Order: sequence, then C-alpha cells, then structure tokens
Amino acid sequence: MDNSSCSCGLHPLGGTDMSEDRPRRSDLLKTPIQMVELTRGMTIKELADQFSNTSFQARNLAQCVEIYRKMTDTDSSHTVFMGLAGSVIAAGLRKVVTQLIEMGMVDVVVTTGAVVYQDYYQSMGYKHYRGAVESDDVLLHEYMIDRIYDTYVDEEKFRETDISIGNLLESLGGGRYSTREFLRILGERCADDGDSILGAACREDIPIYCPAISDSSIGIGLATSYRRQRDAGVGMDEIFVLDTIRDNYEMAQIMNGSPSTGAVYLGGGVPKNYINDAVVMADMIFGGQDGHEYAIQVTMDRAEWGGLSGSTLGEAKSWGKIDAEATHQMVHVEISVALPIIASAVLEGREFRKRKGPRFVWDSDRLVEIR
Repeated sequence: MDNSSCSCGLHPLGGTDMSEDRPRRSDLLKTPIQMVELTRGMTIKELADQFSNTSFQARNLAQCVEIYRKMTDTDSSHTVFMGLAGSVIAAGLRKVVTQLIEMGMVDVVVTTGAVVYQDYYQSMGYKHYRGAVESDDVLLHEYMIDRIYDTYVDEEKFRETDISIGNLLESLGGGRYSTREFLRILGERCADDGDSILGAACREDIPIYCPAISDSSIGIGLATSYRRQRDAGVGMDEIFVLDTIRDNYEMAQIMNGSPSTGAVYLGGGVPKNYINDAVVMADMIFGGQDGHEYAIQVTMDRAEWGGLSGSTLGEAKSWGKIDAEATHQMVHVEISVALPIIASAVLEGREFRKRKGPRFVWDSDRLVEIR
C-alpha cells in the first residue's frame, strides 16, 4: 500500500511544510493564559483588562473594549455610528445608551423602531415590568399584557402611545420628513426625561435614523393616523410622510464628509446592515468611499446560517463596507450582559470625561458642515 499521500501524523499547524516562514513551536507557546484574580474594590475596567489575557468570549470582549477606546480617542476624528437592535429597553439598557450619547461616545444612531418607540413609551411615564418566561400567554392576551421573554408591557399604554404619536404628526400638517427629522421632533418631547435616548440625542444634537420604522409600533401609530386622515378627506399632499430615501442621502453625506468612521453594532438586523450600506451609498453617490476603519459587534447570532446579523466583520471587507485594514472584533455575548461591561470599561478608561465628537449642520436634507 502506498502511504505517500497519507496525512497521518502530520503537524496540524503546518503539515510537512518546513519553510522558514512557518511559526516555530517556541513562538506558539510564548504567551501563557493568565488567571483572573478578583480583588477588593476592582473596577470593571480592571476586570476587562484582565480579560485581555484570558480566552474565549472574555478575550473577545476585552478586544471590543480596546477598539471602542481607540475609536473614541480624544485625538481621533472618527464619526462613530451605533446600531441598536433587539429589546434594549426591556433589558434595562436605556440609561446605558443614553449615557454613551451624553458622554459623546456616539455620533450617529441607527435603530430599530422598537427601541425608539419603547423609549418614547417610557418618557410618557409608562413602564416595563418583571415577568416570567413560563407565563400563561393566553391569559396575558386577555389582560392586554404583552410579553418580551421575561418582561411584561402594558398593551393599553402601548395603544395610548400609538395614538399620541399619531396625534402629534397630524398637528404638524403635511410634508416629507427624514426619520432623523421626525425622531428629533419626538426627542424634543422627551428632552426633560434624563433617561431618554431620544431626549439625550436631541439635547446633544445627535442624529437618529430608523430605516425600518414602519416595522414597529410607530408604524402602527402612523398607519392609524393615515387612515383617519384619508377617511376625513385629507389630501395626499397634506399628510405627513416619512421619506426613508432621504435617510439614505443624508447617511451618504455623513459618510462622505467624515475623515474616518467606526461602528458599534449592538445586535444585528437592519441597523447593522444600514450602517454597512452607508459606505456603499456614499461610494455610489460621491465615489471613492473607504469602509469603516473600526468596528465591533455584540451578538448571539452565528455566521453559519448565512444571515447578516451573524455575518463576520471580516466578510464585510469583501463588500468594501469594512476597510481592508480595519481593526474589528465580534463578541458572542448577550447584549444585556456585554454592553454595561463594555460601556463602563471604556468610560472608566476616560475617567468619564466627555468626548467632543463631530456635529452636523443641516439645511433640510443637505449636510452643510461637519464641525
């Protein structure tokens, strides 16, 4: 029997290749894993720093912290995009996101409709409640209580929120608005709520985009308002319209006008894809657009299923959405656990000093200046 092609016993790192560029055994066994040591008064930053010398998702999380630090360095000129997906409000992360906005750690937010809707819902004085996974969902429906895993929300108050948003839009009269303009209007009504994401973005003049806004309770509120106005004989030109193509144009201008960009993806979905597609939009409209220079993602999705949410940041390089030389890292940890650790470690590293990020000056849909 000819065993010349048998792979038995070959070294898993290099086969039988004895070329000089093959790593030496001593090089591969040079850096030992360090054991995490807990000490009295340890900060979250100190814990995250220790994670950098461990393994698995702890090391990945530490790398996300370091990349976020670099992305928001005081000497950098990066425009930092944050993608918000999932039930971050129900998870209790509303104030964490708000604090990142207030501290200048976010320059542009792209979100699902659920996040901003539930933020507005809470600004109206309504709450999310501790529930149970093993619930009688038929009974909950009878009581008009909605369940988000182990969290309850009041469907009656949701409907009041829908009506409130619809009435607000009817008071504005007709016109075409980008979601940035619309969400700023909502934010003005949340400005006195110190915990509100919309309110903080309004106070700090941070744009928020919601490209799939129709797929949310906001969309439901707008649809009921639309039907009410049409039934009353209101003409098409007199009805409030959200123009998400204006969003595309505005995002392309932000990308084109920014010296460099970074992305923080919390979850995946539409926000991740939209922040990535902003690179392509800018390149198609203006030409010569580079991909994001920095990127981190917190997700529980996997790449094997072929979906965007779990696709690797390296894969995005093939599309030009992430720069070929970009620094990036994914961590597969549930957001309600990972985000407070990452945010705290980064803010502690800055001694909670506010970063001065870019500010965008708009004339309708035209980006006049980035200051």
